[in-house]
Parts: sequence; structure tokens; C-alpha cells
Amino acid sequence: MVAVLSIQSHVAYGHVGNSSAVFPLQRLGIEVWPVHTVQFSNHTGYGEWRGRVFDGQAIEEVVDGIADRGVLGGCDAVLSGYLGSADIGHAVVATAQRVRRANPAAVYCCDPVIGDVGRGVFVRPGIPEFMREVAVPAADLVTPNHFELDSLAGTATRTLDAVKDAVAAVQAMGPRVVLTTSLDTDDTPADAVDLLASEGGRHVRVRTPRLDVAVNGAGDAIAALFLAHWLASRDAGAALGAAAATVHGLLAATERARSREIVLVAAQDEVVAPSRTFPAEEV
Repeated sequence: MVAVLSIQSHVAYGHVGNSSAVFPLQRLGIEVWPVHTVQFSNHTGYGEWRGRVFDGQAIEEVVDGIADRGVLGGCDAVLSGYLGSADIGHAVVATAQRVRRANPAAVYCCDPVIGDVGRGVFVRPGIPEFMREVAVPAADLVTPNHFELDSLAGTATRTLDAVKDAVAAVQAMGPRVVLTTSLDTDDTPADAVDLLASEGGRHVRVRTPRLDVAVNGAGDAIAALFLAHWLASRDAGAALGAAAATVHGLLAATERARSREIVLVAAQDEVVAPSRTFPAEEV
């Protein structure tokens, strides 16, 4: 059985961070070991929340306890998302390195959360630099959105060729697989959203209809799903096709429900049997 150590935020109500990533992985038959970087009542987009933020030492203590069980050698991947501080980031990267020592075949998938179009950078000062200089170079797979790809590459891209150059710049930092989400280039139709998976010099694009839905946690879900399908296929294009179909199905169900949170449980069949698939084309 495949096992993934997922180090992310956690909310009691709603679906972001581990609350968005763990259940889809489990539905795909993956054993998940969640380690929480925060424990909040709900995501911060509501404007009010309760709970607390953990530090790097707290994460390391939990990982120490897992290591005490003698199971790190059975971990196939480490997954990380939003980092509240560089302290937590260093603990995440150290954990990925620790898992690799126990299992040299293990991979680290980093969702380099920095910001988004329209919102700009929304992480704490120092995090973008940490992503560029430490986390991304340590990763095997990264899943930036278009804004984050540009931030990592230090450029502004509007054409597909420019995006490919930015991807190559990120791959030169270390990761061999790059999934770019929320991709919007000059040839992206106004009613569509593009995703691009890049590996080994190949670029595969999936185009899905744009939906009238704005929820947190979709990026966390697609990073987890992409990792899961990549672990199964070792093919970025195949992983993208499967992950994109599921996320579109989840978001379409969320749109129909007019929900502020992804209807992850109600629409869980989309994880294992998406109701709609989309062509994956090499570009």
C-alpha cells in the first residue's frame, strides 16, 4: 500500500489543507499520515477563526513519534502546502530529507503557496524567498499556480512558450515535475481554465470549463490528487488528466450546491469515478 506523509494546515470545519487533501487520498486507497501545521476552527477567509499555529519543533516531534514506530521506510511521498513560517518550512524540508534517507525511492511534492492573481502575495515576508531558495530545490514535484510559477521563475508570462521557459527555470532549481494550475495565457479562452503538467521535456495541457465558484482548498486537493496519480502512473500527463477530472467534478458539484466550501464528502464519487473527463494534449 502507498503511504503519504502530508504536512499541512487543518481546519475542523470546511476543507482546506489536510482537510482537503487527506480524504481524497484515502478514497484512492492511499494510507495518509497527516501532520498539522495549524489547528483552526475554519479557514481564515471567513475573517474570524479560533485555534492555534504550531511551530517547527511541534512538527518534528510528531515525525519523531512516527519514526519511533519504524515505519518511515514505508513512506512513499511527503506532501506539503501552505507554510505559515520559515521555521515550519525548514521542519518540512528536513522531514522530506529524513524520509528519503529511510526510503531513497520516496519523493517530496511541494505546493509552493505564495499568492494568486488578483490577490498578489499573501504569505508572510520571507516565505517566497524560502520557497525559491530551499523548498522548491528540495522537491521532486511542485504544483504552483500561474502567479506562483512566475514568482518562482522571476518573470511574467503571457504566452505558452514563455510559460514553458518559466517551467524550465523552475525545473533547473531541482524538481523534475511541474504542475501549473490556474494557467491563463493569451490563447486560453475566457470561459476556460488551463492546467499544464511538465516532465522530461514534455508539456501536457488539460483545458476545463471555467466555473462560477470561488472556494478555498481546491489547490490543496489538486496537489494531493496529482501526487497520488503520479505515484500510480509515473506519468505527469496521465496524472494531470485524472486529477483535473476529479477537481472539475468536485467544483461543479460545489457550484450546483452554492456552497462556500468544497462539497468533498457529498461528491466523493468524483474522486474515484469522475463524471466528466477532458482531453490531455501535448503542447
